[in-house]
Amino acid sequence: MTALEDRIRAQIETAGPISVADYMALCLFDPEQGYYTTREPFGAAGDFTTAPEITQMFGELCAVWLYTAWKASGTPQAPVVAEIGPGRGTLMKDMLRTWAKIDPAFSRRMRLCMIEASPRLSEVQRKTLAMSAPEPIWIADIDALPAGPLFIIGNELFDAVPVRQYVKTDSGWRERAVGLDSNQRLSFMAGAGAPDETLLPPGAKSAPEGAIVELAPARNALMTRMAERIRAQGGAGLFIDYGYAKPGLGDTLQALRGHAYRDVLKEPGKADLTAHVDFSALAQAARDEGLAAELMNQGDFLLKLGILERAGRLGADKNATEQQAIREAVERLAGPDRMGTLFKALAVMQSTVAVPPFVSPH
Repeated sequence: MTALEDRIRAQIETAGPISVADYMALCLFDPEQGYYTTREPFGAAGDFTTAPEITQMFGELCAVWLYTAWKASGTPQAPVVAEIGPGRGTLMKDMLRTWAKIDPAFSRRMRLCMIEASPRLSEVQRKTLAMSAPEPIWIADIDALPAGPLFIIGNELFDAVPVRQYVKTDSGWRERAVGLDSNQRLSFMAGAGAPDETLLPPGAKSAPEGAIVELAPARNALMTRMAERIRAQGGAGLFIDYGYAKPGLGDTLQALRGHAYRDVLKEPGKADLTAHVDFSALAQAARDEGLAAELMNQGDFLLKLGILERAGRLGADKNATEQQAIREAVERLAGPDRMGTLFKALAVMQSTVAVPPFVSPH
């Protein structure tokens, strides 16, 4: 039993069951024992590997997209370039190297911001970007961004933002909660709260007892804040994560530790908790602010930006083993049976701007 589990159990004994969203927030972000405040989650030695850790090509192509968005927006003089939830800083390191090659003037013009709430991860990022130019500034919240057109990227950001779950019972939909069973162990149960049924996906009315729906108001609110900023001051955003294009029924809450799935309710704070992203809800949040929002599979996004051609150039002077590793990285990121279909790329931008490979209908 972890120290965080002791605290969660004591809280439940005192005040009653807590929502799944509150449980996720405690497990991930508790200042003393939360996953992101105490562990090194990334890479082979951690609990999971993100796309920037697989190959430099991912960051290079993301850099090309943000640069193209800046050009399409009229090349504003002092763009604010930001990454939200920057992990170890690997993605930004690869993007900065790419921008320095394709247009050094762009690198000199930008004001670079890393949006990171975890002091521990901020220190990891500082080490990764220690010799980078321009020198980033670190901020904890979007509101601290300097004024100006914002070109922002978030990779595997939204999956870690807590979701609310609702379970179908014999008396209707009820919020799913974490409480204590008869043996005083953490257990899922139906709480007293009910959802706004207008927000439930198609099929919810006819769903069988035990069916689960996930809603993510915190994710939508975060997208709204970024979209408001882009609408008011210009810019564009690129958000890549795993999830689904249309809302539906299902429980996607999962725990990952040591590159293996674990019990969500075991060892709180020791495993990464995530849930799949409802991209239709995020896109709608951006559209509600007057922006264009376009979605495609990660595989299509990378292939259309030229990952095969980049892989060919990268492997041209490498030995056979290194060339095979490059091919494997491409397959892992873009293959339909790997990350290519499950992961999606969502672009948000001014309705008057189109940034390939997305084609805005506006």
